Amino acid sequence: MNTSRPPLNIRPAQPADAAFVAPLIQEAIGAVGHHLTATQSDEAAAPVIAEFFVQPGNRLSYANVLIAELGAQPVGLALTYLGEEADDLDAPLREHRRRQQLSPDITRETEGDELYLDTLATTAAARGQGIGAALIDACAQRAQTLGVPLTLLVEDGNPARRLYERSGFVPAGRRELAGHGYTRMERRG
Repeated sequence: MNTSRPPLNIRPAQPADAAFVAPLIQEAIGAVGHHLTATQSDEAAAPVIAEFFVQPGNRLSYANVLIAELGAQPVGLALTYLGEEADDLDAPLREHRRRQQLSPDITRETEGDELYLDTLATTAAARGQGIGAALIDACAQRAQTLGVPLTLLVEDGNPARRLYERSGFVPAGRRELAGHGYTRMERRG
């Protein structure tokens, strides 16, 4: 009996990936997603994320996402963007919040000269299979090509911190976002 899994492929996302990506992003970012989308629940946030995902020029755009697939089945994603582009990428989200008659304030998560790993997520069935680590490695290769560190924020108590530490990230400060505490982590090379 052959129990080997299909080959892992990491590819750039396409707009057609919105239905897979949007709920997975929201599951991973929680309260931050509610703030960005001006919604109160995951069910309400995911469709708004999907709307932004299919458009270029914003933080949640397909242009910033890598998809991990086992065979032809999507099982994970990594969303990254250059820190120096954060304000421009958040402008459409700020405008969305204004249209909802909410404060357009969005706390900047990055510090500038870095590739920021905004979201890393895998489906529940794919967890523990090395897919997150493979996505991190793909992002780290891009950061190395760009000559900048790969950074991220991990919420206090999130068990994913162990994966980040095993993948070479080290603590590099603290942040608060949407009322939650985060450790800023950095990986060089």
